[in-house]
Amino acid sequence: MDKKQEECCPPFDPKPWDGKTLKWKEKKFIKDRVRSILHIPVNFGQVVIRNMAKMEAAGAKNREHIMLVDENSLWGADVFISVDREVPGAEMVTLTGTFLTKVYEGPFKDLGSWTADFKKYVASKGKDLRQLYYWYTTCPACARKYGKNYVVLSARV
Repeated sequence: MDKKQEECCPPFDPKPWDGKTLKWKEKKFIKDRVRSILHIPVNFGQVVIRNMAKMEAAGAKNREHIMLVDENSLWGADVFISVDREVPGAEMVTLTGTFLTKVYEGPFKDLGSWTADFKKYVASKGKDLRQLYYWYTTCPACARKYGKNYVVLSARV
């Protein structure tokens, strides 16, 4: 097995993302949609693979490995994959604004308590949460391999 097969998700360092304020101006993302059942994704991997193929064909990179998820429905979620250039055949969007981030670690079942904590965190900074994104930093297999399941919550404020 070569290194690329062994490591589909790079190890995640939470320090640069925990308790940070980011300012993005027209940061490029591919936008796609994942089908879900009660917020449990059923085709997340297929969506990622499809978009990675488009990125590779365009020579685009996700240098920071950012993949934001807007859990906007029980039946689906919008996925935003950071890219360094336009990707033909993909829906492109840009995000501009100030974003607060906080890193959580543990099983996905804790997502509800993390979300409640994060909303308090945003309020403690005197900010209004305008949009909430989740960044699942590794796939479940890599989370098991690394022994850590980091999730970054990000609020556009």
